[in-house]
Amino acid sequence: MTFFDNTAMQNHESIHKFHDPRTGLRAIIAIHSTALGPAAGGCRRWIYEDEAAATRDALRLSRGMTFKNAMAGLPLGGGKAVIMADSNEAITEEGLLAFGRFVESLGGRYITAEDVGMSVGSMHVLKKVTDYVAGLSPEEGSAGGDPSPWTADGVFLGIKAAVKHRLGVESLADMRVAVQGVGKVGYDLCRQLHEAGAGLVISDVNRQNLERAQADFGAEAVPVEQILSADVDIVSPCAMGAILNAQSIPNIRASIIAGAANNQLATEADGQRVFDRNILYAPDYVINSGGITSVSLEYEGGKTEADVRAHIALVPGRLTDIYVASDDKQLPTNVIADAMAEQIVADATL
Repeated sequence: MTFFDNTAMQNHESIHKFHDPRTGLRAIIAIHSTALGPAAGGCRRWIYEDEAAATRDALRLSRGMTFKNAMAGLPLGGGKAVIMADSNEAITEEGLLAFGRFVESLGGRYITAEDVGMSVGSMHVLKKVTDYVAGLSPEEGSAGGDPSPWTADGVFLGIKAAVKHRLGVESLADMRVAVQGVGKVGYDLCRQLHEAGAGLVISDVNRQNLERAQADFGAEAVPVEQILSADVDIVSPCAMGAILNAQSIPNIRASIIAGAANNQLATEADGQRVFDRNILYAPDYVINSGGITSVSLEYEGGKTEADVRAHIALVPGRLTDIYVASDDKQLPTNVIADAMAEQIVADATL
């Protein structure tokens, strides 16, 4: 199969692979669409099985960013970067600078930000060699900084919207929520759920993350392989993607899936599997758009935290529109959301 025959390309505009011989840095930047504006999406540093796996991840994530930015009403296209790590050791400043130069070489077609394996500090290093970066430490009250808390805020509001639509209640008190992954986003989401009176079941591959959430929120910890099948009302995936598949979906006991992870559905067909089981699925790129909203408003300039908060407050309404359309047309929510996003992008190319 040739590169252009690869179905994972899914109408991508371009993909760029970089290697810096001096530092050994290997990075991939996928640009799915610039129809709505420069392609924006975080940089993920991860240990991949091979280059093909890293490429697939970049392609899937960049397409998701196009849809996320479109549905969030942001003047941005979709892109994503991945850095292929050799170990769990932190990336060196020289490696970050090399990546920053790669971003700069694209002349603004791609704007990077923080994702898994990167930090606000990483973004400040990139800023030394490129202006096409967001997620920097903000001045007090201004938009910017770590986008993770904003992602958690949107997911929390989205969970409330899903509960209202499916269960007909406004409160999360006494709801049981299984949170898969309690790192930056998952931990903050647990805090908000705990404060709202929900009971928490959690899992994480990082024991330190797990113990912190247990201590702070009285959460029940279960093995990673059991979290999706936990006896709960809501499953909230907040780790890596492709966890909703033909093997896991039949074992889910929750009536709602609403979480922060990107690309939760392993394949398009898995959306139908979830729908057939009468489980309400919050399309990931709609519910988790809080982080990129913060990034977008920071990059635009002159925006405040209040502006970000007001924008994220629109997430529940967007999700409800999708749920209503799904009920009316008897189609999976991911199909409804994809069609909406594709139409927004198509209209921008006319």
